[in-house]
Amino acid sequence: MGGETLVRPLSVYPLILLLVLAILPRLFKKRLPVTLLPWLAFLVMAFMSSVVALSLGTQATQGITVASRLLRNIFALGLGSAIYLTVALLPESWDDLNASLRWLYSGFGIALLWGSLQAVYIIHFSRPYFNWVSDIQTYLSTRKLFTTRVSGLTYEPKWFAEQICFLLLPWLVGAVLQNRSVFKWRYRRLTVELVLLTWSVIVLIFTFSRSGLVILGVVIVVSLFLFDPRGGGEVVVSGGKHATKQVGRLTQTILALVVIGLAVFLAGNQNRFFSRLWRYWTEGEIQNKTFLEYIGLRSRLAYVETAWRTFEAFPVFGVGLGNYALYFDEMLPDQPWSRNPEIIRLITPSDDTIRLITPKNLYARLLAETGLLGTIAFTAFFVAVLGCVLFLWLSSGPDQKFWGFSGLLSLIIFFLVMVSFDSFAIPNMWVVFGLITAAAHIPQDRA
Repeated sequence: MGGETLVRPLSVYPLILLLVLAILPRLFKKRLPVTLLPWLAFLVMAFMSSVVALSLGTQATQGITVASRLLRNIFALGLGSAIYLTVALLPESWDDLNASLRWLYSGFGIALLWGSLQAVYIIHFSRPYFNWVSDIQTYLSTRKLFTTRVSGLTYEPKWFAEQICFLLLPWLVGAVLQNRSVFKWRYRRLTVELVLLTWSVIVLIFTFSRSGLVILGVVIVVSLFLFDPRGGGEVVVSGGKHATKQVGRLTQTILALVVIGLAVFLAGNQNRFFSRLWRYWTEGEIQNKTFLEYIGLRSRLAYVETAWRTFEAFPVFGVGLGNYALYFDEMLPDQPWSRNPEIIRLITPSDDTIRLITPKNLYARLLAETGLLGTIAFTAFFVAVLGCVLFLWLSSGPDQKFWGFSGLLSLIIFFLVMVSFDSFAIPNMWVVFGLITAAAHIPQDRA
C-alpha cells in the first residue's frame, strides 16, 4: 500500500482466492445471516468517520498525513471484515465446522511446536541454539525474538498468548469438558483436544504475558465453577442436588489455580519483566514509583484517557480510522510524564524513527476514531453475535450446545482481550465471531 509496515499478513493472498472462488458466489445463492446487517452498519459508520476526518484539517505528524493513515486503516478493517465474511459463510454443515476446527488445531500444532522449541532456550540458554532459532524467525516476523519469552510464529509474545487464549482455548476447553472430539482417534477421555489443551497451557506460561495468564485464570474459573457441561452447559445454581457439585467444582477450580499459579511463580522468577508483579514491594517502592508505573501499566491508562479526551472533542464521528495517533500529542493529559519513559519516547521527536501510537484498547479506539455512531454500530454487531451464542446454548442439539458453551467462553475472553488490543487486521476476533455466526445459521434439520 505504499510504505513499510511492521506486520505484513501473508494471509491476504489465500484470502483473496477464497473470496473470489467461494464467498462471492455464495452471496447470491444462500440466505445471508442477519448478523451481517450490524456488521455492514459498522463498516458504513467507520467509512463515514474517515470521510468526515478529511475535512477536519488535521496536520501531518512525523510526515504521516491523514489520507495515508485513513487508507492504511481502511485496508486493515477491510482485511478483518473479509476474514469474518469468509469464516461466517464458508461452513454449511456441522461437518464443515468440525473440519474448520481440525484445520485450526493443525495450524496451532505447528505454532505450539515452534513455541516449544523457543521455550528450550528459556529453560537452558544456549547462544548457538538461540541464534539458529532466531535466524528461522526472521522468515516469519519482522521482530527479533526475546531471550526470555516465547513469541511462537507471531510478532511478539503477547500476540502469541492472545492467539492461544482467544482462538484456541474456548473450543478446546468446551471439547474436553463435554468429552467430545472432532478427531476419530481417542482413548477413553484422552483426546487430541486434551493433549492440545495441556500443551497450549504450558506454552502459554512461557510467553510470560500478564494478560494471557489472567485470561487463563478466568477461563478456569468460568469453565470449572460457573458452568456444568454435563448438564448441557447450564449455569450451576445453589441448593439441592447442585450444592455438592458446586463444592466439588470449587475444589477443582482452586486446585487448578494453585497448580498454574505455582508454575507461573517458578517460571516467572526467571523473567524480570514478569516478576515485576511481585517484586514491586522489594524494588518498586525503593524507586519511589507507584505500582502501575513499576509494572508498566500507567502508560496504557494514559492511552485510554487520551482516547477519551479525543472522543469528547469529536463525539459524533470521531477523528477517523487511524487518526488517534495524529491527535495524541494534543490530547495527552497535561501532567508530568518523567517517570513514564514509554510516553517520553512517543512525544519526543526523532529523525530516524516514526513513532505512532494506538490506544491499545478496542473500545477506546472506537470512541476516539469512529465516535458515538461507530461505537454503537459495533456494539450492535457484538450483541448480534451474543444472540447467536445464546441461541446455540439454549438449543437442544449436542452440536449447538458445544458451540454455545465454547462461544460464550470466547466472548468472555473477548471482553478481557479487548482492553489490550485495538487492531482490526488481527484475525482473532473475526475468526471467532465468524465461527459463532456460522454455527448459529446451520439449518436445524441438519444438526
